[in-house]
Parts: sequence; C-alpha cells; structure tokens
Amino acid sequence: MAYAHANGIELYYERAGSGPPLLFISGTGGDLRNKPNVFDGPLAKRFDLLAYDQRGLGRSEKPDTAYAMADYADDAAALMASQGWDAAAVIGVSFGGMVAQELAIRHPGRVKRLVLACTSPGGAGGASFPFHEIEHLKGEARARYLIPISDTRRDPAWAQAHPDQYAMFVAMGSADPYADEPGHAMGAHRQLVARAAHDTWDRLGQIACPTLIAAGRYDGIALPATQEKMASRIPSATLQWFEGGHLFIIQDRTAAPAMAAFLTEG
Repeated sequence: MAYAHANGIELYYERAGSGPPLLFISGTGGDLRNKPNVFDGPLAKRFDLLAYDQRGLGRSEKPDTAYAMADYADDAAALMASQGWDAAAVIGVSFGGMVAQELAIRHPGRVKRLVLACTSPGGAGGASFPFHEIEHLKGEARARYLIPISDTRRDPAWAQAHPDQYAMFVAMGSADPYADEPGHAMGAHRQLVARAAHDTWDRLGQIACPTLIAAGRYDGIALPATQEKMASRIPSATLQWFEGGHLFIIQDRTAAPAMAAFLTEG
C-alpha cells in the first residue's frame, strides 16, 4: 500500500501502467478497494495512471474538519508533486470532475489536457443532483431512488420489464462494505457538504487547457443541458455525447478510448 503526505494529510494512492502521466480523480464515495476500478480498464494500458482515495474516503486520512472544494484540488496538486509530476493529463469523473475544474483553475500549470466526465459546474451553470438531500437514504432505499435518476431510461416501466437487471442494479447500488469503518460516515458527509457548495461557473473561463466534456445522453445526475452550458463557458472545450447515463463510461465501450485519444492528441 502506498501513501503520500500531500497538503497536510495522508492520501492513499495507486499507480500502474506506462505511457504519458494521467491523474484520475474519482467520484462521490470513491474507494479504490471497490472492484472493478479504473485500474481494471483500458486507461492503465495506455498511461502511467495515478488514482487515489480522496480525503475522508477509503484508506486516506479522514480529518474531522470542514472540507472545501479548494482542499480537494490542492490535495490533487500536492499528490502530483509527490510523484515528481510537474504536469499531467487529468480525468475527473462526477465529483472528481468538480475537483478537476478547481484543479485546472487553481493550478493551471499542472493540467496539460482535461476530461470532465458526467460532472457539473454548479452555480448559474447548473448543479449535479443534490446528494446531500438524500443522505438519510441507505442501502436498497437509496439504490431504488437513484436508479431512474442515474439513467433516465430506467423508469418504473423499464424496471417492471427487466426484473433481473433491476434486481442486479439494486444489489450493486446497496453495497457499502466499509460502512462501519471509523470515520467512514463522517468523511462521506463532509464530502457531500463540500460538493453542495461547488461553484466554478464564473471561473470556468480560466480553464485554458484543451478540455473534453464527456457526457451521457440519459444522465439525470449531471444533466445534458448543464453539459452544454459548461462547454459554452470553457474556451477550449469540446462536448462529446455517449450512450448511457451517469455511468456511461462503463455503459458505452467507446467512451474510454475516446477519452484516451483526446488526452494523447498533440
């Protein structure tokens, strides 16, 4: 297991593969112990891939203090520095895309090329689904609530017509094998509080690096209209749609190769 002292805390990270350096920033509740993860996909075959558990999550330190989006961005920059990376390509997924926006704004020299996947800018540009408002939902109740939001095609009629698939999605969405760990609930809560305050809308014009906004056509968490607004605000942004919802990266097999191709252009 590898830890880096970054921005005043201990961050758990993993690094594998060869090629250009790529920092992957995961979404809400991300924990590298959950498999499969990014290291099991195609990106590890094309990049020197670095991923980590964000503060308050997984095996990283869980300080019992308020977290801000700037903290998450500074964590990412400090982790890169700990690896001897002056700059790298960056993929931020969902909440990780929010962090990646802050990273590109606060530390522009660190980000060579940027993929913002299924994420939102907040503010007047539109926020992602307010997970802090359903924090009280646990297990199957939470999974059943989120299934038709994560992919808007999976409405009650779809669930009735596909009972086996629906049951599988409920089981997957209910699993939280580390829920009883010390600090788990606190760290997850602090992430949601920081997420609720995310707002880069008025600063998106400061993102100067080439940027791909990757979006799912049926995403009810990071809404399609929000993706269009974000693309119009980032000077060097390209918007690309994929077949799927919030998890289009695993639903559409063309997504990861398209991201990799974008990140290795130029």
